[in-house]
Amino acid sequence: MSSAVLPGLLATAQRRAVLDTALAGLPWLAVALLSGWRCGGASAVLIAGAAGAVLLATMAAWRARRFDAHWLVERLDARGEMEDSSDLLFAEPARLNPLQRLQRARLQPRLAAVPASALRPARSRRWLIAGWAGGLLAATLLLAWPTPKPAPARLAPSDEQVPVIAGVPRLVGQQLRIVPPAYTRQTARDEARLDTRAPAGSRLTWTLRFAPQPAAAELVFHQGRRIALTRDGDLWTTSMTLDQSVLYRVLPQGAPAQPAPRLHRIDAIADRPPQITVLAPDRGLSLLAPGQRRWPLSFEVKDDHGVAAQAQLRVILAQGSGENIQFRERTRVVAGKGAATARRFDIALDLAEAGFAVGDDLIVQLTVADNRQPRPQSARSPGLILRWPADAGNENGALEGMVKKVLPAYFRSQRQIILDAEALQKDKRRLAADRFLRRSDEIGVDQRILRLRYGQFLGEEAEGEPEPPPTNDAEETHHDDDGHDHGDTASASAPASAEAPQGMGREQDVLAEYGHTHDHAEAATLLDPETRATLKQALDQMWQSELHLRQGRPDQALPFAYKALGYIKEVQQASRIYLARVGPELPPIDESRRLTGKRDGLARRELAIAPAATGDAVPAAAWKALEEAAEGTKGAAPDLDALQRWLRDNETRVADPLSLFAAIDAVRGDPACLACRQRLRERLWPVLVRPPAQVQRRATDAAGERYLDALRRERAP
Repeated sequence: MSSAVLPGLLATAQRRAVLDTALAGLPWLAVALLSGWRCGGASAVLIAGAAGAVLLATMAAWRARRFDAHWLVERLDARGEMEDSSDLLFAEPARLNPLQRLQRARLQPRLAAVPASALRPARSRRWLIAGWAGGLLAATLLLAWPTPKPAPARLAPSDEQVPVIAGVPRLVGQQLRIVPPAYTRQTARDEARLDTRAPAGSRLTWTLRFAPQPAAAELVFHQGRRIALTRDGDLWTTSMTLDQSVLYRVLPQGAPAQPAPRLHRIDAIADRPPQITVLAPDRGLSLLAPGQRRWPLSFEVKDDHGVAAQAQLRVILAQGSGENIQFRERTRVVAGKGAATARRFDIALDLAEAGFAVGDDLIVQLTVADNRQPRPQSARSPGLILRWPADAGNENGALEGMVKKVLPAYFRSQRQIILDAEALQKDKRRLAADRFLRRSDEIGVDQRILRLRYGQFLGEEAEGEPEPPPTNDAEETHHDDDGHDHGDTASASAPASAEAPQGMGREQDVLAEYGHTHDHAEAATLLDPETRATLKQALDQMWQSELHLRQGRPDQALPFAYKALGYIKEVQQASRIYLARVGPELPPIDESRRLTGKRDGLARRELAIAPAATGDAVPAAAWKALEEAAEGTKGAAPDLDALQRWLRDNETRVADPLSLFAAIDAVRGDPACLACRQRLRERLWPVLVRPPAQVQRRATDAAGERYLDALRRERAP
């Protein structure tokens, strides 16, 4: 029982000591807060309050520690009923002799009857009175103590270069404080000059001094905005947030309009979006390697002020082929490592978890944001593709005797085949004979595949059909090398030579025996006959090019490849012309006026030449007016107000609008300054729209003049 009662008695005494100490120390904590407020503002208040709270807690713990077991034994023995044996209650029973254990058992019922309030220490009235009296006295002295006048701010001398005029206010001291946004992690700084550069979103505070003191002062910006300065003693202050680059001047009331105070410039440094570099893989399209289970990805992201610690990885799984393609998309969060301004994101994508299978495409894209506040900027990496090629053994081999592992979407064009053949011919001396032949054969295979693709437009579904007899028709002529591979011509022609079929000479029988079914409704294409004939010639040239390439003679194949490319271009142009013919429908001709000789109502319909309208009439007019200013003369006066309004509406079209604003202001301030006018003309020149190219009249000699005179005489009635 004593083991449960004794800790409660000690805790009650310790709580009373802590409460007494806190009540006595609260006035002094208030004095500490008041001292911090008088000395340094909010930050000093926080520091003084924290220090006072720590000191008060230390004193309370020290006073509570005095009430321990020894104190409790003395208090219990002082009551009398414990018979000066209270120390037996704190001893271990195993170490006591039988007589002591008997005495301990007699004291335990008496200890339970002792009330906790009887052992509670008395409240220290002296502590409370001394603490509150001293605290109130100290607070009264702090409040009554006169506030020291702040030392005058040390401002830099002004660089306005305004002439001193008696009684006219002018700027004599200046300071510009820049507090960058918190996300940039840049410290605040004080600038002695009023021209500076600062991150966009910075807080700017001007502290200025004038002599003599004006009645009012303001900052006038180039957009027309005005910010009034607030007077505090002999100083004038104001603040604003820098959102964009500005030009401004300090204008005290009572200052003369001419000469105007100089313009100051503050450039806003825009926060750049993150820059993403793909480190792995080293290509946009990758093929699955045998046994590959994971896809390693690595990105490096850089930013001027910091990149977010986490990024979003977008994973898209494309399954199916043709029109039956399904997409599954999911997003996962990935963490980066490294410095805040250059983080690296390494990901090992589990292909089995993503559901990657044969014939699928896996596309990933990383999206990263920077630390800009309140609206972060984000950037997205290029898409990376991992492809699992379909089983080559299941593909249809009708077009090729052996399957060539080439992606159908990336068949080479005729121009690329020419480039490859030319490159191979240049490397002929450096390559071994067998390697040269192998590469030439590979280019020939590409030429064959391209020929078969273009042959589909003529209805060529497959090769191996019988060859028709030779004719002179360019469109219907078929050769051994026309790209159709009609099979064994000997076997096809031998029966025909031995015995002529019935109905010999009839067109339908000849076509049935030797012809193709290209002109059926299902096999016919949308090309007109002329275009089909041109495409047929292109296929013939491709066949010759393929023949020489497969035999290892790219130099002999190039002329045919060039001709094939020319025919393909003609087919493209002819197709455009053919499609354009069905567009406009002209009105019918009035047959009643034909062959009558009446010319009533007919007149010359010559279009009047109108001056071209440009959207830059204002800067063009100003530049023209400035051009008229000759050296040593004042020249014409440009409309500067209209030019300034135009510039405010078209700031995005000008590379450096602030320089142009400053040039306009300089001419406005001193219209007679020839250097200022020339500088404005130089700033306006890049803004003007370039005139269209004019046809230059060709110079002619004496023979040419005689020829032109003869033409004029023939044209004269």
